[in-house]
Amino acid sequence: MRGDGNRSYGHRTFTRSKSHFTDRITSDGRDGWPVEAGRYRLVVSRACPWAGRAVISRRLGLEDVLSMAVADPVQDDRSWRFTLDPGGRDPVLGIRLLSEAYDRRETDAPGGVSVPSVVDVPSGQLVTNDFQRITLDLATEWTALHRAGAPDLYPAGLREEIDEVMAEVYEDVNNGVYRAGFATHQAQYEEACAALFRRLELLAARLAGQRYLVGDTITEADIRLFTTLVRFDAVYHGHFKCNRWKLAENPVLWAYARDLFQTPGFGDTVDFDHIKRHYYQVHTGINPTGIVPLGPDLAGWLTPHHRERLGGRPFGDGTPPGPVPPGERVAPRGRPA
Repeated sequence: MRGDGNRSYGHRTFTRSKSHFTDRITSDGRDGWPVEAGRYRLVVSRACPWAGRAVISRRLGLEDVLSMAVADPVQDDRSWRFTLDPGGRDPVLGIRLLSEAYDRRETDAPGGVSVPSVVDVPSGQLVTNDFQRITLDLATEWTALHRAGAPDLYPAGLREEIDEVMAEVYEDVNNGVYRAGFATHQAQYEEACAALFRRLELLAARLAGQRYLVGDTITEADIRLFTTLVRFDAVYHGHFKCNRWKLAENPVLWAYARDLFQTPGFGDTVDFDHIKRHYYQVHTGINPTGIVPLGPDLAGWLTPHHRERLGGRPFGDGTPPGPVPPGERVAPRGRPA
């Protein structure tokens, strides 16, 4: 996620920058980066939906072997900063800015500095910022290091259907809110907004009779939809003008999102304070005053959803993750009371 730097201006359509660093960390190390406990550090922002995918995936199975750094949600012209840490430095990498890890890999690389990123701790170099691939590899290449009971988020027998659903969700929903929010021409905005709500209505119809998007357990597809839905009423509805209706006004999607939020590994990774401060303070082209709204009321996220009536087993044959490690707990102001 690159804040305002990820869009085109004038009457051109919003385009998301492709990841420049697409090396993969694999079980056989074929790209030169073998899976290894303790070697890599996942750098994220809790504000970013793309990074949120990786935070959830790690939480569900890899907390003990892949460390995590959380950047300040409010960027400056140097992009992501470690100002939340003592002394303004990441305690493991020893750097003040994520860009330092990028520069150690390649100076002045195209595409900007984005999260999620994975950094090689021994060298301090960036390995990958391929947000589309990182979580798939965490689910498939890192299996030897998964905790006992970790769910299979990308089951082999369902991958074709998962990929199809994720492609539709990405085009119209994950990226669709940005195409609407960063539109600079009325027709562009209306096209993106119409496609977004058309897809949301199709997803609601799909989820009316089944608990999860594909199969009867949580998969990567649910993670990718959740990270947009959880931000919908807080930022996309108002800030990005995706306001035909609120998530809380759609009975199926609101219940589905609450079901996931209340599932260990999902809601306990969400920081609404970081989310709101990033969007409203960084996107100065959209919100020049930088005022962060007080709402919405977050209490609804903890209300009963009744989705268990549809059956399904959140973790399949696995088990939920344990308590959030003390150093990674979301501060009270970022959670529903």
